[in-house]
Amino acid sequence: MAKQFDVVVIGGGPGGYIAAIRAAQLGMSVACVDAWQNAKGGPALGGTCTNVGCIPSKAMLQSSEHFEHVQHGLAEHGVEVKGVKLNLAQMLGRKDTVVKQNNDGIQYLFKKNKVTFLHGRASFVKADAGTYEIAVSAPSNESVIGKHIIIATGSNPRALPNVPFDEQLVLSNTGALEIDSVPKKLGVIGAGVIGLEMGSVWRRLGAEVTILEALPTFLGAVDESVAGEAHKLFTKQGLAIELGVKIGNIKVGKGVRVEYANASGAAQVLEVDKLIVSIGRVPNTDGLHPDAVGLKLDKRGFIAVDEHCKTNLPNVWAVGDVVRGPMLAHKAEEEGVAVAERIAGQHGHVNFDTVPWVIYTAPEIAWVGKTEQQLKAAGVAYKAGSFPFMANGRARALGDTSGLVKFLADAHTDEILGVHIVGPMASELISEAVVAMEFRASAEDIARICHAHPTLSEATKEAALAVDKRALNF
Repeated sequence: MAKQFDVVVIGGGPGGYIAAIRAAQLGMSVACVDAWQNAKGGPALGGTCTNVGCIPSKAMLQSSEHFEHVQHGLAEHGVEVKGVKLNLAQMLGRKDTVVKQNNDGIQYLFKKNKVTFLHGRASFVKADAGTYEIAVSAPSNESVIGKHIIIATGSNPRALPNVPFDEQLVLSNTGALEIDSVPKKLGVIGAGVIGLEMGSVWRRLGAEVTILEALPTFLGAVDESVAGEAHKLFTKQGLAIELGVKIGNIKVGKGVRVEYANASGAAQVLEVDKLIVSIGRVPNTDGLHPDAVGLKLDKRGFIAVDEHCKTNLPNVWAVGDVVRGPMLAHKAEEEGVAVAERIAGQHGHVNFDTVPWVIYTAPEIAWVGKTEQQLKAAGVAYKAGSFPFMANGRARALGDTSGLVKFLADAHTDEILGVHIVGPMASELISEAVVAMEFRASAEDIARICHAHPTLSEATKEAALAVDKRALNF
């Protein structure tokens, strides 16, 4: 007889495993079903983020940044190094170790919180008397019954039409993290987060990287002034970025031949050893069998949910990449916690207006809230202030003065409407802005707070001061 749980979570990525742990903390019996497996066929909890996304990409970004810094950045510090060599196998091995540590950490958390883990792919079987039967494929090969179901099945990389991923020559994010020798020429289609991060990794390690982007503007979701600064810096580093292109035929042989028209309409050809395709992701409902219980999907294939992550079925919820909203691990985590608390009768909360975004290139790019172009389009009266890292003492000491911090505040109330950063440690600096916006702080609030000296965070304070045209150090 199938074992019954208060909550069955489908998917062990950030949204799923966090939802499972929070539900268990609230006193519910919880099972989590996840199909990811490692090279030996064992479980690999953590989903795309841990296995082929956030975690391994950051490991490779860090390692490749060290490699480039030793070659080009240490001399000015008085550190002379000769005979630098790349041990790519060691670098990839370290990345795999970091991934495994995260996999194992989640399994430990499940045991600590008494979450039952089932390894296999989950499928809806039927709904009966207010519960749902879920079949779990091999290696578990069993069924479970849940009073509440939380779907957190994530997303898959979107392929180009008629150009499937083979993960040898045409690569998704998965293959881009497994290249076993540095390609001489690397092509990237898509200048989004994945394209820029993976392009940066392999450029630092010695590849000649060309990025092709269909949109006419660079990082259109980013504040224009920040995007412009980033584009200038990436180009200076050696990333060749072409905007406004139209991709034509792609031929795969010993390498990859990409035919495309540039922004002027002229026919061009790019021949590369490998091609990374990063043109977005699609919701993953593979094998879920939503029709078995009448679960509704929208026209784009996402599971349809309301603002509380409720589906059209009673006691069935969905979070993360498989539903509307930004495809971000931390957004999935917040939704997972909120749903677990709603099931427990509490008032879980997610504020989409204060979800931060980060691109982990060098320099890093991070932002929260509205961009200047969005405020203009909406007719919102605003004030802007910015401060460059070149005027920040800590950035000078680090030897990394690229970029700036930019504040946008309501012209009448001074409430912070958006904060945008390109520069060193932007991923960490943005948290202050998120906290401030969550509490509806004004730019003046940040400007009046004492920031330690010398720190990069002083640039945040100075940008807030600049909103009122009274920056002190620039």
